[in-house]
Amino acid sequence: METLVMPEISIQLNGDSKRIESGMSVADLVRSLDLEPEKVAVERNREIVTRSTLGDVTVEDGDQLEIVHFVGGGDHAGDVTSTDGWSVAGQNFSSRLIVGTGKYKDFDENAAAVEAAGAEIVTVAVRRVNVMDRNQPMLTDFIDPKKITYLPNTAGCFNADDAIRTLRLAREAGGWDLVKLEVLGEAKTLYPNMRETLEATEVLAKEGFKPMVYCVDDPIAAKQLEDAGAVAIMPLGAPIGSGLGIQNRVTIRLIVEGASVPVLVDAGVGTASDAAVAMELGCDGVLMNTAIAEAKEPVRMARAMKLAVEAGREAYLSGRMGRRMYADPSSPLSGLI
Repeated sequence: METLVMPEISIQLNGDSKRIESGMSVADLVRSLDLEPEKVAVERNREIVTRSTLGDVTVEDGDQLEIVHFVGGGDHAGDVTSTDGWSVAGQNFSSRLIVGTGKYKDFDENAAAVEAAGAEIVTVAVRRVNVMDRNQPMLTDFIDPKKITYLPNTAGCFNADDAIRTLRLAREAGGWDLVKLEVLGEAKTLYPNMRETLEATEVLAKEGFKPMVYCVDDPIAAKQLEDAGAVAIMPLGAPIGSGLGIQNRVTIRLIVEGASVPVLVDAGVGTASDAAVAMELGCDGVLMNTAIAEAKEPVRMARAMKLAVEAGREAYLSGRMGRRMYADPSSPLSGLI
């Protein structure tokens, strides 16, 4: 009996050329890659293919498809056991330390650091599925999205369009509305492009996203982002990954004073004292990645950062003493022998 050979078509899959059988649905293509349609998001010719229609949409010759990981949920609200918890976009948390998930030697170390930090939120990058290595481990196998809130971010995006596309895919993959937006200006400094950032914030807010936005340490720009729909303002303390600490305490403090949404320092923290300074300025929290991941003992540094954030917050709430130009003795000078 003669075997029927199906004709093939050519497509672009995650940036690479691939030939597949003609007539396959998007769901068929996903399954052919040993992936579960329920755990990925698919973009076809720059349009999201909703999960409910994956089996109905036929892949055509010349199609450009992007398949990204389903990397967890974003609707988990932390159990606030402290009277000093904080909230963003209606979600409540007790930990004020947010931890990134890059640069660790492996997912085990990353998970151990998150636990030591007591973090309830982790930032995650939305990336293409590696169709060449289908046994590659996934972050969700190590950090449970039912226990830890995943905050999808747009790390690596240099224009508003790419950032918006990334977060649309993230929402399709995991149902997220609470997201972290960053639109970078250029690769050397990784400073944000504020024009593109503002444009992306406006679009995302209109589409129902709740963007926490990385920005310059400028109180005017911060207010513009808030007016555009940002649910949290995240000014840099210093360039991403620099470890220089907070370079301009004055503007960070002005942003805190002028904001009606949470303010979190994002980028530049190098050690525990930097995290404490951010909290002493009145910030609602601190986000860090490199400071923990590149420490000689990441898990130990994560624990130190947890304590620093707590100490800085306590110091801010207690109200520091006033600064004086001259000495003021602790003991009375009268009655000396």
